[in-house]
Amino acid sequence: MTRLLTLGALSLLLASVMLQAGQAPSPTQPVPKGQMPTLGRHTEQTDTVPLLDFDAYFLGKWTFEWSLPDSALGTAGAIAGSTIVTKRGGALYEAATAADGPAGPFTITERITYDRENKTMRREVADSRGFSYVQSGTVAGDLGGIYYIHLESEPFLANGQSVRVRNDLRLLSPLNYRVATSISVDGGPFTNLGNPWWRKDLSYVGPP
Repeated sequence: MTRLLTLGALSLLLASVMLQAGQAPSPTQPVPKGQMPTLGRHTEQTDTVPLLDFDAYFLGKWTFEWSLPDSALGTAGAIAGSTIVTKRGGALYEAATAADGPAGPFTITERITYDRENKTMRREVADSRGFSYVQSGTVAGDLGGIYYIHLESEPFLANGQSVRVRNDLRLLSPLNYRVATSISVDGGPFTNLGNPWWRKDLSYVGPP
């Protein structure tokens, strides 16, 4: 009888743990949701992909880690930091990054313009390591709810070399995105510069 009671108590405890694990997130910390509507059926080619909502996907604080090879932008090593994205009005946004790398701490400031209707984006980037550049490109999405941003810079000087940087962002959800970065030096082919993840810090409370 004692053994049966013990097994029964363990069963109730396990059921309680499983129920708590399946509970929804606390209403005080809502989890951002993607833009694709729930259709209740399989997607079709005629379905329309919603235009990317920059505010829903990017505003807030992000953390990242990046393992870099040697390049014209700096020495090889690990970079870790955070990026805070804010809205400045209309289609204009700003991003401020504070990071620590092989050569010490540095900052990056960005002025971002997103033309939602024309599906284009432009970044004006200033890096405290001694270079700045402008990137522009296109925004696309698919019916699986994933958005893609392709950005390519104009040539700029970094450590005495002519450089172009290409970024391909893959937005899996409003909580994380991956950036495939490549670099071309002195007109050469683009080579891999790393594929870091940016992950949203849901504990951050700041200006929209």
